[in-house]
Amino acid sequence: MPCVAAILLAAGQSRRMGTCKQLLPLEGRTIIARSLEMLLAGGVGELIVVIGPDDDEVARAVRNYPVTIVRTTDTRGDMATSVRTGRDILSPAAPAAVIALCDYPLVTAATIARLGEAHRLNPHAIIIPCHNGRRGHPPLFPRHLLDTLVAPLTLRDLQHRNPEWIEYLETDDAGVLIDMDTPEDYRHIVELLKAGSGMK
Repeated sequence: MPCVAAILLAAGQSRRMGTCKQLLPLEGRTIIARSLEMLLAGGVGELIVVIGPDDDEVARAVRNYPVTIVRTTDTRGDMATSVRTGRDILSPAAPAAVIALCDYPLVTAATIARLGEAHRLNPHAIIIPCHNGRRGHPPLFPRHLLDTLVAPLTLRDLQHRNPEWIEYLETDDAGVLIDMDTPEDYRHIVELLKAGSGMK
């Protein structure tokens, strides 16, 4: 079976952060670079990066990675539109895609690898990583469901419409729960890494 793909959503406008979160530094590289390296180390076979229509700086930050960059035409940074934009250029052979966000920079490559393995065991499932019983990110969606994402549906709608396909993957990766929307969130993540939390 071909390796799963990943769609990294990087078109958000970072309104609550007040600056482009994708380009914030974290341990000597940008948030988006860290996210790409995590996905690639996790074994994804194809990586699509969805950026905003005017995100030239973000495009420059990822140009040296083995990724396909696509610009959404939506100026609001709508997540479902970005997912559809990335999905529409996935290769026909991609059996599923991890829908990743720069908002969760502490997710580990091991978690991505486990999502891929869970897909191989249950190729029709929506796989959602959890930590201590709490749902986290990034989810994996099989292609047969991802292809049904038409406007105005969202990924949450796909889950609500297909509860029988949802599989929860318990992990020891606390990074699946640690979101980064505000300057306070960013400082918290920097402090976690400085404290040697083991999230690398």
